[in-house]
Amino acid sequence: MAAGSEGPPSSGSSHPSTELEGIGGSAGFAIGPAYVLDPGRLGVVHRRIKTGQVEAEIARFDAAVTAARRELREAIDRVKGRGSPASGAEVSILEAYALMVEDPMLLSGVHDEIQKNHLCAEWALEIVSGGISDQLLAHEDPYLAERSHDVAFVRDRILGALTGQERRLIATDHEPVILVAHDLSPAETATLTRDNVLAIVTEVGTRTSHTSILARALEIPAVVGVRSALQHIASGDMLVVDGVHGRVVVSPDEARLDELQPRAERYYEIARGLRELKDEPAQTACGVPVDVQANIELAVEAEIALSHGARGVGLYRTEFLYIERSTPPTEDEQYEAYKKVVEIMAPLPVTLRTFDIGGDKFVTSIRMPHEMNPALGLRAVRLGLERPELLKTQLRAMVRASAHGRVRIMVPMVASLNEVRAVKALLSESVREVEARGHAHDDHIPLGCMIEVPSAAIMADEFAREVDFLSIGTNDLVQYSLAVDRSSRELARLASYFDPSVVRLIKGVIQAANFRKRSVSVCGAMASDPLAALLLVGMGLRSLSMEASAIPEVKAALGRVTLAEVEDAAGTAFECTTAHELEQSIAERFAPLIGDLLDPN
Repeated sequence: MAAGSEGPPSSGSSHPSTELEGIGGSAGFAIGPAYVLDPGRLGVVHRRIKTGQVEAEIARFDAAVTAARRELREAIDRVKGRGSPASGAEVSILEAYALMVEDPMLLSGVHDEIQKNHLCAEWALEIVSGGISDQLLAHEDPYLAERSHDVAFVRDRILGALTGQERRLIATDHEPVILVAHDLSPAETATLTRDNVLAIVTEVGTRTSHTSILARALEIPAVVGVRSALQHIASGDMLVVDGVHGRVVVSPDEARLDELQPRAERYYEIARGLRELKDEPAQTACGVPVDVQANIELAVEAEIALSHGARGVGLYRTEFLYIERSTPPTEDEQYEAYKKVVEIMAPLPVTLRTFDIGGDKFVTSIRMPHEMNPALGLRAVRLGLERPELLKTQLRAMVRASAHGRVRIMVPMVASLNEVRAVKALLSESVREVEARGHAHDDHIPLGCMIEVPSAAIMADEFAREVDFLSIGTNDLVQYSLAVDRSSRELARLASYFDPSVVRLIKGVIQAANFRKRSVSVCGAMASDPLAALLLVGMGLRSLSMEASAIPEVKAALGRVTLAEVEDAAGTAFECTTAHELEQSIAERFAPLIGDLLDPN
């Protein structure tokens, strides 16, 4: 995108103060002038060509693809030069973009439109990329919705090369500003640093968007999903960005600034204190250790997890390998991805989860049947057992990765013992095939399953007989226990992991695992909540896996309470009959001790 101005004017706008709501994409506070990027898209020419011009038009399109790919590679080289953990996050995403530029589905589709319908390259690209975006947008999964924006960015890269229109962001030596845009791509953020960008505000995005991921890696505050931000903000407007609560204050008056400035200072004081806990053990005030690990999706997030004090990876989501490509990833491609994470974390453990594809998780590389109720249909382990060679390819890659560190394999969405036994058989076959091909692997690779549906929670004692460990996925367990679509904004208030029915199921799983002497952890959003983490430890849990940014807060919360206190609080909580009562019970007990961690303001 081209900048809307060379920089903010010397004084801010005089229009009245406005507060905008969004999603906290990256925690932190910032106060400074806005720098608004031009929201306009590159224009697309709708022109038909003659039969004799088809070959030349295809050649023009292919040349633009080559130029776009070269531009992305140059951006990758620039970012690699930084040598920071955040650079790794950008490189991973930029490399994915470089692959998307050459995606066979996109290229062949554009070629066909030019050849069959005699459309100019720009028009053909608009139609094909629009179709791919529409497919992604038709599904409710937030991650996939965000990937539709990635398709748009790739389209604009190629369009820019076709039209010769250059796009640029803020100069590296520009005065610090708050960047405001409809959206940003990793390529567009390649030159951003904490020196010239105080914070980021975008109209679209979620916690899983690339803008949020990179902002967290760069430790730049960000509020995403701020609808109509460009209608309310002009370059030069003074902004207050609250990435903790997802708020943006436009043109605050002096009284509002006087109120917000101390809050920002207080937040950073707490954040600095939490960072100092990175190398401290996670344990209660009375010395009971709790294993705290990280949930990751990109390889570079392993580096970020280490920098936040993670003692391993409790959940490595592998679905991203299957998204935005016309064919499934090969065994070697998967092996390289897993190996990278395992080597980064060594000698700490890495739990690789087999793909959770299907339901509302749409991928272009695997043909899925149309289902009336996809959330209850062919997904995750059901899909893997329906198409065993697909699952075995992934298992072989995971087995090979075990030669480079401590690997555990985890299976999602199991609902019956038959599924677990079938996966165990496929894993044994995969190990034999890896050995037959001469590849090294660990002698014993622990196999575990996720407890995400009520049937598995109720039968947890029997599941614990069959596997080496259990991991409770609270996000889906809440959805299936309460019959609430967790992607629904309207029903979000009902989907609480403090609901007594959910808590009782979790308690039963913990007891079953402890009885069978199997390790058990929670890897859902519940583990990232300091209050919920105390409840879980009070219920007998000793292992938590969470988003890396939540680790310092959870460690701090654990260090302020004794085991006797959390056990007593958990016992009282079981007397509650509603989610509100239970959450209030825990909050009232521990707010005096960890209130600053629950709301640093």
